Amino acid sequence: MLVTFPNMGNVAFAARALCQGLKIPYVMPEKNNKDTLRRGSFYAPEEICLPFKVMLGNFLECIEKGADTILFVGSCGPCRFGEYCELHMKILRRLGYGNVNIVVADFSPEIGIDALRHRIAAISDKSPVGKLEKLKAVKNAMIIEALCDRLDRIAYEMAGYEVNRGTCKRLMYEYKAKILESKEPDETIAMLRGYLRKFGEVKTDLSLDPVKIAIIGEIYTVIDPFSNLYIEEKLMDLGASSSRMLTPTWWVKDLVMKPVKLNSPNINRAARKYMPFPVGGHGKECIGEAVLAAKKGMDGAIQILPLGCMPEVISKAILPSIRRDYSFPFMTLIVDEVTGEAGINTRLEAFLDMLGSIKKRGGSGRKHNLTKMEPAGSLLRRCANEADRKELFFE
Repeated sequence: MLVTFPNMGNVAFAARALCQGLKIPYVMPEKNNKDTLRRGSFYAPEEICLPFKVMLGNFLECIEKGADTILFVGSCGPCRFGEYCELHMKILRRLGYGNVNIVVADFSPEIGIDALRHRIAAISDKSPVGKLEKLKAVKNAMIIEALCDRLDRIAYEMAGYEVNRGTCKRLMYEYKAKILESKEPDETIAMLRGYLRKFGEVKTDLSLDPVKIAIIGEIYTVIDPFSNLYIEEKLMDLGASSSRMLTPTWWVKDLVMKPVKLNSPNINRAARKYMPFPVGGHGKECIGEAVLAAKKGMDGAIQILPLGCMPEVISKAILPSIRRDYSFPFMTLIVDEVTGEAGINTRLEAFLDMLGSIKKRGGSGRKHNLTKMEPAGSLLRRCANEADRKELFFE
């Protein structure tokens, strides 16, 4: 067995650590790029959304390197994502890769816990390690995912306050490169905790008042830098501070709590007035995040979605009501394989200029600031303390 998995933000780092802990051979997918997308788009249905095409490109590249098993996650509600695995299987069979097995970790109640155990066993039974080591491998993968998500959050938020522009971006690139050099999960965890301390040592000027942007929208295009044309890094370069709630760590926590209806209560409460019922994907979360960002005093939000994503199209139609009620500006970025980066750069710079002008005038949205934003320095002061904590994932 030679396992591979899609490259979805930091998820690939956690999947790599899981395979290392289980001592199962794996193929790490290449960093998403234009060739990956071009290849996936060639074989994918024209009307399917961007994440499907990128993932298909990941699989084709890894299969050529010898991968015979694909580890994949299941659906997130009435969204085409729930059909990805079936369609991927059909395309791979048509291309002559019928021997490739796709193991789908679908947590849907319709599948049932016994079926889920059977699917997971297809991977775990191939591991030579004992049960305790398997549990440790899962735990370490979750911790690595949480640490990566936390480091990204710190980097994106701190970028607006750094004295030497580019420091946070450099540290973020460094830690992601070193993950691929690590030989075992414990080594990766120690390295990531070290980078939490390094971020705590970054020189910052907390008297600065950068433009603060909330990133909302469809989860894959939000967490995958290639798919959103590296928009968060562009914001770093422009001296803005950005944040987003949707991360793989959040997704797992939300999934675990969903059966008892205790998932993301703050987001659900915030979205209730505008979207009382779920519409599939993370459409409701997009609305809840937008309301929370407005109430926290953020300066604006950018919604990112793949072309044809129906849950996000519904959310996009509701966002003008939030803009009216909270005087909160939005920009929507729709991406697919032909989206031009130059046009996005122009729109992004114009949006930031507009937010900067509103900010200088005092911002009409300030009167709706119902909750206080976290002081700029509190996130930075926590970096060193968090480096010594054991369970960031379970906070």
